[in-house]
Amino acid sequence: MNKLWVSALVCTLLVTSAYAQDGRPPGRDDNAHYGWADVLRADPVQAVVQSSVPRQQCYDQQVVEHDPGNSRVGTVLGAVIGGVLGHTVGKGDGRTAATVVGAVAGGAVGNRVSDQGGNYATTQTQCQQVNEITQQRRIIGYDVEYRYRGEVYMSRLNYDPGERLRVRVSVTPAD
Repeated sequence: MNKLWVSALVCTLLVTSAYAQDGRPPGRDDNAHYGWADVLRADPVQAVVQSSVPRQQCYDQQVVEHDPGNSRVGTVLGAVIGGVLGHTVGKGDGRTAATVVGAVAGGAVGNRVSDQGGNYATTQTQCQQVNEITQQRRIIGYDVEYRYRGEVYMSRLNYDPGERLRVRVSVTPAD
């Protein structure tokens, strides 16, 4: 085998065995390692959370509307009826004059009657957007009590760890 290749293999084995002994990856000398702790209990921490939900609120409202009427139809209808009635009166040229006078008078009466219009009440649906505030109790975390190497510790986590908890242990000299 090539001497360079053998040297590389020996260095790799030394680094790997050093990593296996202290549990740290090579190049990280922060005096920390990882272990497992037994979870003694995990109590859920709850809080009231408010949320705003937009929704549409509709209601019926009574309104008064004005009908302007239809004077054209009344005028024409009155003129036709007046003309027919005037045509039944008299003979000859008098009949023509009576027809004209009946049509004019009927048109005037029909215009006045149909021009009255009127007010009437109706119902309209009105809608507006409102924000509905809701409050709910939610779990926001867990107060976890765990034992690592005979010592009991407490931490608040944002998840339920289950029966075991991975811990990072850091050792530093005491002053």
